[in-house]
Amino acid sequence: QLQASGGGLVQAGGSLILSCATSGDIFKYFAMAWFRQAPGEKREFVAAIGWSGDVTAYTNSVKGRFTISRDNAKNTMYLRMNNLKPEDTAAYYCAADSDYSVELGQTASDYDYWGQGTLVTVSS
Repeated sequence: QLQASGGGLVQAGGSLILSCATSGDIFKYFAMAWFRQAPGEKREFVAAIGWSGDVTAYTNSVKGRFTISRDNAKNTMYLRMNNLKPEDTAAYYCAADSDYSVELGQTASDYDYWGQGTLVTVSS
């Protein structure tokens, strides 16, 4: 029900835009997020966005470089990543929270719908 895409190989300092397409209008009312997982590491929170797009949250390491957004008319969420660094290399996952929570969750357990990962590799 969630389909992530847009990953690839990019040089340090480059940019990528990830997309997460959702199936079903119900996702328009869910908070959504991006997480990432590097090899051998735990899945970590990257960014989240409220259902209307007015509220966002970011992990400190991507603030000022990544921008999360959504277009509910297209049932799609995005993650624009600028000034990419080798430490951004990971599989990126999109997720949705069906709990209608006011707060934006920042842990994996806050989300109950997950897409498959899309791999981002940043070369130095």
